Amino acid sequence: MNTPIVECVPNFSEARRPEVMAEIMAAITQVEGVTLLDQHSDVDHNRTVVTFVGAPAAVEEAAFAGMARAAALINLDEHRGQHPRIGATDVVPFIPISDIKMQDCVEIARRLGQRVAKELEIPVYLYEEAATSPERRDLAWHRKGEYETLKGAIETDDDRMPDFGPQKLGPAGATVVGAREFLIAFNIYLNTDNLSIAKKIAKAIRHSSGGLRYVKALGLLVEGQAQVSMNLTNYKKTPIAMAVETVRREAQRYGVGISHTELVGLIPQDALIDMAVWYGQMDLFDPDQVLERKMYALLQGDYKTGAADFDATSQFVNQLAAGTPVPGGGSASAYAGAMAAALVAMVARLTLGKEKYADVQPEMQKTLEEIELLQAVLLAAVEADSAAFEAVMAAYRLPKESLEERDHRIAAIQDATFEAAQVPFETARKSLRVLQLAVQMAALGNLSAITDAGTAAALAQAAIRGASYNVRVNCLGLKDTTRVQQFTSELHSIETRAEHFAAQLNSLLKDRGGLGLS
Repeated sequence: MNTPIVECVPNFSEARRPEVMAEIMAAITQVEGVTLLDQHSDVDHNRTVVTFVGAPAAVEEAAFAGMARAAALINLDEHRGQHPRIGATDVVPFIPISDIKMQDCVEIARRLGQRVAKELEIPVYLYEEAATSPERRDLAWHRKGEYETLKGAIETDDDRMPDFGPQKLGPAGATVVGAREFLIAFNIYLNTDNLSIAKKIAKAIRHSSGGLRYVKALGLLVEGQAQVSMNLTNYKKTPIAMAVETVRREAQRYGVGISHTELVGLIPQDALIDMAVWYGQMDLFDPDQVLERKMYALLQGDYKTGAADFDATSQFVNQLAAGTPVPGGGSASAYAGAMAAALVAMVARLTLGKEKYADVQPEMQKTLEEIELLQAVLLAAVEADSAAFEAVMAAYRLPKESLEERDHRIAAIQDATFEAAQVPFETARKSLRVLQLAVQMAALGNLSAITDAGTAAALAQAAIRGASYNVRVNCLGLKDTTRVQQFTSELHSIETRAEHFAAQLNSLLKDRGGLGLS
């Protein structure tokens, strides 16, 4: 039995006050069972997109916690930004990832909406699959006129009546909550400051005005540059490459071109593969050629027999030894954590169904469900850590000729450095939980596998130590002392608890396993 995994991607109307986002992020990540995958802040949009995953109940609780902090800290009467919005927490979508149906996400959205309306007294609208009427499926319908227009319309226009909550806006505004398929947020920058061109192109490509079927688009001006901001709601039927090339052809009509593109938040690997295949004209490409797929298959036990069994592992080890900055210690720590989780899962499976261990069957099943999610998250962090480091290097390469360029470069370096610290911090946090579960396996699991539980604990300890090194070295480059203090304080707590679990393990290996450890 696999653990259901839900993704949540709340959009908060804040990016210019890091201390506010730090409080919101802390509220989200403190919920046990939730894993933060990404945080993308855009100062011009004054908006932050957060991505986290976990078991349904944990994700629902984390979403509420983040919304509650946002409501307390963000005043829409004072908010200004390029992106349309109606609330401090503007939109909260739930996306089914694995072993969960869309209807389950709809029920989460509606349950959360009712709670937010009741406890926070915030008007809530439902959209996409959770919508109560066809016109309310569209997020643009809810944002029409933004917060400023909705403030009056909600009290006088029956069409703008919320699905839950009061017919009156406070400073936190309203929130749109729903359930949908995976969406790719993708921005294309044009080499012009002419906003009208971006708006014309956006109109030409968005489905609602006769464009591409699964594309929503807006024309914006960001840092003096025209931007076509897009949401691709079905990347399989309208691939990124198709959207980019359509924008490119439209731009040529006005004598401009594409300067660069930007991904907001996360993207499925298949979408990038489709784009690489399209542009590279790799007609003979086989998805099994992707390193990460091989690695994941190997850890899941879904691999072919023979010498090819170890291809993914040997490739990763060779990459570590290559003398290049990535992958490095952060990725290796995450990999160690994933291997630790895999061993915990093995011990749980060796215990399940054994009559001798009948009294611990519920604990084994619960542990197996949790550890499978931890294993997948830690494996994803292998790549995420490398990507975070590369983002830091890219920020340092930004131009710094003018004062404006220098300010933008400094802000980009700080944002990227924070993310480079956040990824290994999550590795340490998740590895601590793996360590705790490894100790539990040593105490309750199949006695013949107690040394496997011990090995899992050792790997988890190594993951914590290595990840901590990477967090601390990135903290040296952070100017935000509040963030640094939060990282170092929580790391100290993680390391202290890890020592406690390690001491427990040694006692178990001596007393239960009969090992003569010093």
